[in-house]
Amino acid sequence: MREARINRRVFLRGVGGAAAGIAATSLTACGTGTSRSVDSGGKNSKTLVVRDSGGTYGDANQKAVYEPFTKETGIQVKVVNIEYAQMLAQIKQGRPQFDVIDDSMADFVLFKQQGATQALDYDRLKNSKNAGIAKSLLTTHAIGKNYWASVMAYRTDAFGGKKPTSWADFWDTRTFPGSRALQALDADLPELEFALLADGVDPDKLYPLDVDRAFKSLDAIKSHVKKFWDTGALPGVLLGREEVVASSVWHGRLDALIKQGSPLAYQWNGARRQSNGLAIPKGTDNLDAAYQLIDFSLRPEVQAAYAELYPMAPTVPAAYKKLSTTTAANLAGSAAHLESGFDLDVEWWIKNQDAVSKRWQEWSHA
Repeated sequence: MREARINRRVFLRGVGGAAAGIAATSLTACGTGTSRSVDSGGKNSKTLVVRDSGGTYGDANQKAVYEPFTKETGIQVKVVNIEYAQMLAQIKQGRPQFDVIDDSMADFVLFKQQGATQALDYDRLKNSKNAGIAKSLLTTHAIGKNYWASVMAYRTDAFGGKKPTSWADFWDTRTFPGSRALQALDADLPELEFALLADGVDPDKLYPLDVDRAFKSLDAIKSHVKKFWDTGALPGVLLGREEVVASSVWHGRLDALIKQGSPLAYQWNGARRQSNGLAIPKGTDNLDAAYQLIDFSLRPEVQAAYAELYPMAPTVPAAYKKLSTTTAANLAGSAAHLESGFDLDVEWWIKNQDAVSKRWQEWSHA
């Protein structure tokens, strides 16, 4: 799920980097699939240009969103797979070659700070009204489209039949002995939230993060961490080789291994959710069609169709009634997982990531 995660580079560059127009993208396409792309906007009343990250993520958009939207409205959807810096440069020049942006909610905070996106008129997004979308995803300049999450994974044959049920269990190497793996700074944001949950902090009181307390908690597990993983595939490799018995992981990365019979499982309690969303750049001359597509994307049946194709969870609760039981149970936004997890506070991380990264580097090399 790499293309949907918040990339560390966005935060390393920070708001200052965005101001200079040099921030890196937060999305990197994975898989072998590709979306159709165009070099120019080709704007008219029957054509809408959407920026998404392509790959298998883009393929799912084509099948679940763009093609049925075109069938219903007659509006053709073309796709560009460009990165944050190029998007921002086009908007600043007043000539965006796209009408809708599909991107991480983290990037949309930066876009807003740069005055690059339009304030949303929620009266034009009928499917957002009373839909149960989390308030944190109903922002002034972007609306959440789907969830993904970082969760715990473990070997089901490692603990004599016992199952870890919390990050406190992950930290409890006496009851659940064996080596661990946690995410490296090169992969994404440090997992301070997991350290705080392990230390007894209530999920509803995580933010603002108590950084000192988090690193003290990390001190307690550090000697048992065999590897700080830097790619999404590595937790599955480490678990599969029995080099570790438990690891944090981007949800979905173990699905193929589990289906093949590997003794692995996810543990959802304390999952750290992040999300992608939709926004409208300043300067588009295709505003009506842009609102139509965003509103269409929020229909429960459309959100469900997308989730059946790609393991990112709908933000609209009614969509889960339209999903297969198997698909719904394996998504970060299911009712049970929403209750047991939490949403990453993007704005806190943007403000504090540089300081946390510096401290992480010092801690990890000490």
